[in-house]
Amino acid sequence: MLDIFRGLKSLVKISHVNTDSPVFRLHYSITVIILMSFSLIVTTRQYVGNPIDCVHTKDIPEDVLNTYCWIHSTYALKSLFLKKVGSEVPYPGVGNSDGKALDKKIYKYYQWVCFCLFFQAILFYTPRWLWKSWEGGKIHALMMDLDIGICSEIEKKQKKKLLLDYLWDNLRYHNWWAYRYYVCEFLSLCNVIGQMFLMNKFFDGEFMTFGLDVITHMEADQEDRMDPMIYIFPRMTKCTFYKYGVSGEVERHDAICILPLNVVNEKIYIFLWFWFIILTILTTLTLFYRIIIIFSPRMRVYLLRLRFRLVRRDAIEIIVRRSKMGDWFLLYRLGENLDSIIFRDVMQDLANRLHNNQHHRVPGMKGEIQDA
Repeated sequence: MLDIFRGLKSLVKISHVNTDSPVFRLHYSITVIILMSFSLIVTTRQYVGNPIDCVHTKDIPEDVLNTYCWIHSTYALKSLFLKKVGSEVPYPGVGNSDGKALDKKIYKYYQWVCFCLFFQAILFYTPRWLWKSWEGGKIHALMMDLDIGICSEIEKKQKKKLLLDYLWDNLRYHNWWAYRYYVCEFLSLCNVIGQMFLMNKFFDGEFMTFGLDVITHMEADQEDRMDPMIYIFPRMTKCTFYKYGVSGEVERHDAICILPLNVVNEKIYIFLWFWFIILTILTTLTLFYRIIIIFSPRMRVYLLRLRFRLVRRDAIEIIVRRSKMGDWFLLYRLGENLDSIIFRDVMQDLANRLHNNQHHRVPGMKGEIQDA
């Protein structure tokens, strides 16, 4: 078990090559490690020890009844959740079920929780896998070990010239590359929202407002309200087992089942509800930020100046004015990976070359140069 958790640490290792944003990393790194850890915890509790314990008469072997109720699901009665425990019912939702077929709430999700969490982790990593494929190692190739800054002056000069030549020759050709990254961020938002609906379906429409219901319950008089955690993740449920009697008649056996695994499940899903809401808000704000960057060259200038103080303002303004949004995105990513002094020199040299050639034809473009 501990060896498996050590293996998961590779997911949260921060690469020395930064090709994405912190919010994007929350999706494919932190969230994946959380989901995988929860899946392992539930799997361990489910297959090591008894995930369910059912109480009944001696007529049926305990292992048989436990296995049957685990596989075929258990149920509770909706109308009994607000009854007074100890006088009207032994436990919320547990009582006489005769003639109350429509009042039953079936619980059949618990054997699938570990698989669902693992599937969710795969979905969260998919946009990252897509971006790694599309990015193609461009940032790492352009860095040429210039992130260290400790090399001979001749080698440093040669590498800076190679980088500058690439930026000049491929100016205005990086839009599609940048838009692919923005698509991956959009897919991350679609994924987290879609997973909220997936879990809502998984819990029979009870998950979407789960966190709000828990907060409301904590603030209200608990005797007057139904605990949403008990309603979705009951610790005690009912199970009906049928078998043939001695004379061939079908006998009905009613059992009470304890689900200790739900103590873990409720903590997992209340955390995931709040975590997914936070991810949704942060990713939505990030996408609005991307839209502003796409349509506002002034914002691009401001962000470069804010992030890279060593680069002169006039150099940044020339570069942004004479390039496209994709070039800005590439330069921003390079700036976060290169040595600050080297990045300043490259930006200044690029601005000088653009300024000296402003009356000449810019590569890949005829006529007037546009901002975006």
